[in-house]
Amino acid sequence: LFFFLDRKKKRMPFLSGLKKTFLTTKPFVIGIKYKIKMKLELKKYTQQIEEWPNEGYHIMAQYDEDKIIVYQSYRKEIGEFAVKNQYFGGAFSLERMTWIKPNFLWMMYRNGWGTKEGQEVVLALHLKREAFETYLKNAVYSSFNQVEGMTREEWQNEVKSSNVRLQWDPDHDPYGTKLERRAIQIGLRNQFIKTFAKEDILLIEDISDFVAHEYENVKNNTLEKLMIPAEKPLIFKDNELNKMLKIAI
Repeated sequence: LFFFLDRKKKRMPFLSGLKKTFLTTKPFVIGIKYKIKMKLELKKYTQQIEEWPNEGYHIMAQYDEDKIIVYQSYRKEIGEFAVKNQYFGGAFSLERMTWIKPNFLWMMYRNGWGTKEGQEVVLALHLKREAFETYLKNAVYSSFNQVEGMTREEWQNEVKSSNVRLQWDPDHDPYGTKLERRAIQIGLRNQFIKTFAKEDILLIEDISDFVAHEYENVKNNTLEKLMIPAEKPLIFKDNELNKMLKIAI
């Protein structure tokens, strides 16, 4: 972008009045047009890949003792309702399983950086850490080939009765290339989707503009400029849970 300076008035005339603001721990400036404020902590992608594990089963996420960030994408009708009301309702279905993903780049792979039809509104959900752990403790693997210590019949019976599904898939880089590291997603239904929709979420943020801006760095092959949520591997105090999840410690 090129700007001219009005020397008499000592200002950039067509920039006056640009006050479009959104919500962030530290204001994250997008270009000259937008100052997007989010509660997400951001960090350069190139810095993070130096710190992340290259392989194994890892829950890569932004979290603290009280909460964990998970991501979902929806069509406008559902996404805008959720942001406005700070819970899921309206056109959101409590009868269908909903999937949450704590890994930002894996979400970007699934929704095409917010470009896929019906996934244009990208949400960052600040989820109670306690609720997230409860989901996992009640989870059953969605695929038998990920199960250890039970027969196929036993697994099939558990799948039928379970209200939480667990799945490990290949993680992906910003371009969508498969990695050796595995990423987790969790499916919720019945009573778990009901508590998720209205009780378990502390904050719902629309990060669609941020996603669109950072996608430009991906399309332009300028990953040195790419900013994404700061993430690190999550390891639980409950060693049995770590073992069940195959988390590399």
